[in-house]
Amino acid sequence: MRWRVCIWAVMLCLPFSVLSKPAWASEGGLAPEAKSAILMDMDTGTVLYEKNSNEKLPPASITKIMTMLLVMEALEQGKISYHDKVRVSERAASMGGSQVYLEPGEVMNLRDMLKAVAVGSANDASVALAEHIAGTEEDFVQMMNRRAEKLGMKNTRFQNPNGLPADDHYTTAGDIAIMSRELLKHPEITRFTRIYEDHLRKESENPFWLVNTNRLVKFYKGMDGLKTGFTAKAKYCLSATAKRGNLRVIAVVMGEPDAKARNREITRMIDYAFNRYTNHVIYRQGQPISQLPVDKGKKPIITVRSPQQFSVLVPRGENTADYQSEIEWKRLVSPVKKGDEIGKIKVIKDGETVSEMRLISDEDIPKAGLWLLIKRTTRNMFFLPEEKAV
Repeated sequence: MRWRVCIWAVMLCLPFSVLSKPAWASEGGLAPEAKSAILMDMDTGTVLYEKNSNEKLPPASITKIMTMLLVMEALEQGKISYHDKVRVSERAASMGGSQVYLEPGEVMNLRDMLKAVAVGSANDASVALAEHIAGTEEDFVQMMNRRAEKLGMKNTRFQNPNGLPADDHYTTAGDIAIMSRELLKHPEITRFTRIYEDHLRKESENPFWLVNTNRLVKFYKGMDGLKTGFTAKAKYCLSATAKRGNLRVIAVVMGEPDAKARNREITRMIDYAFNRYTNHVIYRQGQPISQLPVDKGKKPIITVRSPQQFSVLVPRGENTADYQSEIEWKRLVSPVKKGDEIGKIKVIKDGETVSEMRLISDEDIPKAGLWLLIKRTTRNMFFLPEEKAV
């Protein structure tokens, strides 16, 4: 398909310059006790700090971020629902470590299973969800690895859905940030990950008390996720996210010596981001951007909406500058599939792209039938009004 380019010069009354890190934010500065770490802007994916971010390490329960991502994607695709009844297998009930003590044959709705994973880091619930989605734990692990590959997580390999110790089960701080960012494209997940305490089996004689393994969701302003991890080999790990105003950041640490160091260094990293940066939102998630013609489509026009919030990351206190907002459109010929790339938008400063987002179709548009094309041609010949697109 050919590309068409539309460019608008946009005056943003906000400061901006090329992002730079002060000396104390260099290797080791923000997270000296972590084996590896990374700090990322959610909207743009800009890395604000990193330390050994490509080092392969055991992730422990941070693995469950990928499990939750596959759950959220299956929900979005309509393959499962929150009201599904999830039956617990003997395999799922046998999991050790952090758990909600599921019994073989027990049935729990999917919403509560997801809550058990997001809040209580339940290993048994992770396997139960995996089996519910894929049929077997093994097939679900294959889904995890395929999704990781598609996301460009080149230094990751999963062996189970919960992060219990296993040979050849590893990832990196950089890859964790990638999958955390993808999970946060489903904002509904933070309804679970921000819960500090709740109960399962509320109507039973013995409700189970859940307390979030990430204590910072209670004590750090703006934090609403994401996932802790600990094993003797992995040490203390955390992928955290916090939002203030329009700015959301992701901070990951791996291999911290204890929980206090983990929380202290995550807090320092996120404080650094909020103290030094803000962002300017160009499009909010779901906001209409344009309408494009679809050649020979059953629906002649497609409305293009922003698939996520799109913004420019702005260091505080820099000089005001001009930006160019550039959109490149593909010429659309039916059929168009949901998820097809139909264009991309860039923000350019001094000839360099500082922010970019793919634009995708959020619907299927099949080819128009012959009779519809004849009617459409006739209307055009006689200048009759176009039928409303449905």
